[in-house]
Amino acid sequence: MTSNRFSLSILRIRNFRLLVLTRVFTIMAMQAQAVVVGWQIYSLTKSPLLLGLVGLSEAVPGILCSLLAGHVVDVGHPHRIYKICIALLMINTLGMLVIAGGLLPLADNTIVISLFVGVFVSGIARGFLSPSVATLRAQILPLPSQQAAASAWLTSGFQVSAVGGPAVAGLVYGGYGALAAWILPACSLLLAWVLALAIKVDRPVRSARRESAGQSIRAGWAFIVSNPVLLSVMALDMFAVLFGGAVAMLPAYADQVLHVGSEGLGALRAAPAMGAVVTAVTLALRPLPRMSAKTLLLVVAGFGLCIIGFGLSQWFYLSMALLALSGAFDCVSMVIRSTLVQLLTPPAMMGRVQSVSTMFVISSNEIGAFESGMAAQLMGLVPSVVAGGVATLLVVAATATLSPKFRRTVVQSDGSIT
Repeated sequence: MTSNRFSLSILRIRNFRLLVLTRVFTIMAMQAQAVVVGWQIYSLTKSPLLLGLVGLSEAVPGILCSLLAGHVVDVGHPHRIYKICIALLMINTLGMLVIAGGLLPLADNTIVISLFVGVFVSGIARGFLSPSVATLRAQILPLPSQQAAASAWLTSGFQVSAVGGPAVAGLVYGGYGALAAWILPACSLLLAWVLALAIKVDRPVRSARRESAGQSIRAGWAFIVSNPVLLSVMALDMFAVLFGGAVAMLPAYADQVLHVGSEGLGALRAAPAMGAVVTAVTLALRPLPRMSAKTLLLVVAGFGLCIIGFGLSQWFYLSMALLALSGAFDCVSMVIRSTLVQLLTPPAMMGRVQSVSTMFVISSNEIGAFESGMAAQLMGLVPSVVAGGVATLLVVAATATLSPKFRRTVVQSDGSIT
């Protein structure tokens, strides 16, 4: 009962509430945008490979920017960087609204190229967004005992937006067309920017010792490599999602396998978050008394099994259920991973560590989308997804075997790690 009261009391912190809401509208916009971009590109090209290239187009700038983003955040003002990132995403989305929303008479090839350019710009913003959020969170919530509840609430906000964004975007696109669908992420990002402006934090105090960008980046990588638990958390997430990411192929599944159109695509895209949001709210209201690496390994294995089942399913509602269950497993994984990274990283190193984490996340999601597109092109749609789920199970087994220290890690309710 005490932990439940504490998990609710954290919402009384004004800046944390604003951070959660800002994240909700930002993620809602990006998830909605992903549905619209995916459906438009697939509708115009009918190419699973191009769906995979969408992920690569966002991953390349995101990874390259992440190399420098952590240093910039750690020596600069994370709140200011956060506001600039959201503003860039908003302006970029408005540009895609004009071009891909049909306001200009453009050829299909021009629209496709413009969408890829817009995704590339989004990748630049994403490279700086995540490190600035993590460092801003550390400023707002400095106590280790606050981190588990914060992770649960931030994950809840993420999942709520991941449900609403794709579902509404799919329905709006199917009922009212591309222009109306593009208005949704544009308005969400405008709200996110206004909320980000309302956050009030002091400029962080930095050490008088100044490092060059190269020294700073090397220090961040050295810290991660020297910490086997932190490295195992990041590697497990990256490789599991890299091979098990079926989301990029959902437009093709909706069309070729399930035959449900853009409305069904929106529902499929939202299904993982539907399972995750129930789990996230449960964890926010009733935090886990302890988190262990063994639990993390089990839920990632559950995620892989769900992906195998989804790949074999040819029934829409069964596919929805398996995706929802995969989201529930992934939600528990997200909360444990986020808490571990936040607790294991000193505040002065947060931006650099989170930038490396962002590189791992982008690699798993966006390069994973490219891998899925290539695999679907070479192996066929269904075999590629099933093979990805099997590969996820192999990643879990390898991590458990190669990192015994990680396997024994436990996070207690007071934030201590044993």
